[in-house]
Amino acid sequence: MKRTQLRLTVGQFFALACAVLGVVALAGFVGGELGLEHLSDARDQTVSQIDPASRAALGLAAALIDEETGVRGYVITRQHPFLSPYLDGRRRERTAFARLGTLSRKRSLADARVDIAAVQSAANAWRSQYALPTIALRRHNPNAQTTTVQTDAGRALFDTVRVSLSRLDNTLATTAHASRARLRRSATLVEIVFVVFAVLLLILAALLALALRRLISQPLAQLGDEVREVARGSFHSSIDRQGPRDVAELASDVDTMRVRILHELDALAKANARLDAQTHDLERSNSELEQFAYVASHDLQEPLRKVASFTQLLQRRYGGQLDERADEYISYAVDGAKRMQTLINDLLAFSRVGRTREPQTEVDLGEVLSQALAGLSTLIEETRATINAGELPAVRGEPALLSLVLQNLVGNALKFTGDERPIVRIRAQRKGADWLISCSDNGIGIDPQYAERVFVIFQRLHPKDEYAGTGIGLAMCRKIVEYHGGRIWLDPDTAQGTTFRFTLPAA
Repeated sequence: MKRTQLRLTVGQFFALACAVLGVVALAGFVGGELGLEHLSDARDQTVSQIDPASRAALGLAAALIDEETGVRGYVITRQHPFLSPYLDGRRRERTAFARLGTLSRKRSLADARVDIAAVQSAANAWRSQYALPTIALRRHNPNAQTTTVQTDAGRALFDTVRVSLSRLDNTLATTAHASRARLRRSATLVEIVFVVFAVLLLILAALLALALRRLISQPLAQLGDEVREVARGSFHSSIDRQGPRDVAELASDVDTMRVRILHELDALAKANARLDAQTHDLERSNSELEQFAYVASHDLQEPLRKVASFTQLLQRRYGGQLDERADEYISYAVDGAKRMQTLINDLLAFSRVGRTREPQTEVDLGEVLSQALAGLSTLIEETRATINAGELPAVRGEPALLSLVLQNLVGNALKFTGDERPIVRIRAQRKGADWLISCSDNGIGIDPQYAERVFVIFQRLHPKDEYAGTGIGLAMCRKIVEYHGGRIWLDPDTAQGTTFRFTLPAA
């Protein structure tokens, strides 16, 4: 037969452990409560009953002795002030008997009731048979003599009082000794109960720690080791399902995840291989395309320069000598050559961005803007534009490329103007580790639907006979900004004109 193994979850194990601890704690609490109750009873009997009774008995003995001393002094001296000890002792006697009467009602002082009654009876007999008659006789007849028989009788009666007091003291001492012995036994019992309870708790804690280690800690540690082994890359190492039920279920889930990750990694490896091949092909294609653009634009310079030069020479020499149609054709040829030359120069500059890989340094954008405005000075004078630039920061980059960005943005602002005089505003704001640069104008603006199209190379929103240009400027701005680790975009929320924003890393 297959043996089934009972597996508890971690929660069930802790619930069982808490139940066992609760039972042990309850047993220890009940035992300790009973021991403390016995201890409290013994201490109450000793402190609140027997000890006060012993003190009251001592006070009673002292009061009776003072009474006897007062009577004897009064008989000898025949002076009334010598009765003060007797009167004071009488008051203390009544108080002591009242206290003893109250305490003797307790069960612990049941043996002393008879002795208290005997002392009270002997004291009353001495007082009624000797003390009071002697005091009365001395008051009515101060010269009367006390006979030896009367004195001996009084002494005998007070000896009876002393004997009764002695028996009461012995009884109280015996009771106090028994009570203290009971108190010591109760204290010893409480100590034993707490020691046994502590030992049981230690044993139970050790057993629980051992069970916790074997049933939970070791399986969890083994699971952790196996998971870390998988995390280090050993995805083919299986995970054992041991320990409590929920730990085993967790191990099963982790192993299922491992298998799935293994399958995903296989698929990802195949996809990465295909992506690497495509990336290699794309890099090769981009390199060839950039090389072609550079070579084409560079090699076209010389023949285009010849075409433009000879076409302009033809226009100057034969202009006005041919018919009107010939002059128009020559003008078209000159204009096309110029625009072709400008387009090739822009394409050459676009292809050079990021190819030189010169080290980036700290660049003062204020100086870069001054250089860009110097290149646009003629256009600024013609348009009577106002350039309003705030304080610009220092960034990391290549000065020539950043100057080209600002020159293109300001140049576009001066080109696409409306009826008003151009006003260009340039501002900078710190955003974390970057600077946010904005360039806004009051020109004709750009429809937000063309916010991405304007950054595509050769994309124009207006005919070339309305606004000059090659459609490369903003594409070059995006390429330069992204080459510096930033981004550039058109702000669609501009109410009037156009606002371009771009970020650059701070110096």
